Amino acid sequence: MCKKIGVSMLAILFILGFITVSFAADDGPGGNKRKGKYTYRKVYTACFERSESEVSEAKPPINPSDKTMAQWKQVFETKDFSEFKCAPEWDALSDEDLLDIYSYLYGYAADSSSPATCK
Repeated sequence: MCKKIGVSMLAILFILGFITVSFAADDGPGGNKRKGKYTYRKVYTACFERSESEVSEAKPPINPSDKTMAQWKQVFETKDFSEFKCAPEWDALSDEDLLDIYSYLYGYAADSSSPATCK
């Protein structure tokens, strides 16, 4: 009888654990953060390599932690990328690339669970 109660309690704990984890999942934009980071840096490398470059180095001038999640959401909802400079490169990005970059910036925003700390 004790074994049945113990097994039942253990099963209930596992079920509650899975439910808790599923509710704790981040409701982020749904893109690929790793690909977004790569694409974001690739945009500035291409921009830097242009002769009439608007940036002084290939490193992106804006860090993910420079804005909060709400601010990143606003930027990508309005699709106003003027502060990023390099308009030709940003205009050439597909919707999937933009979603990946958004996921990267949103995921490491100043108020995220793991803000970007490297500049």
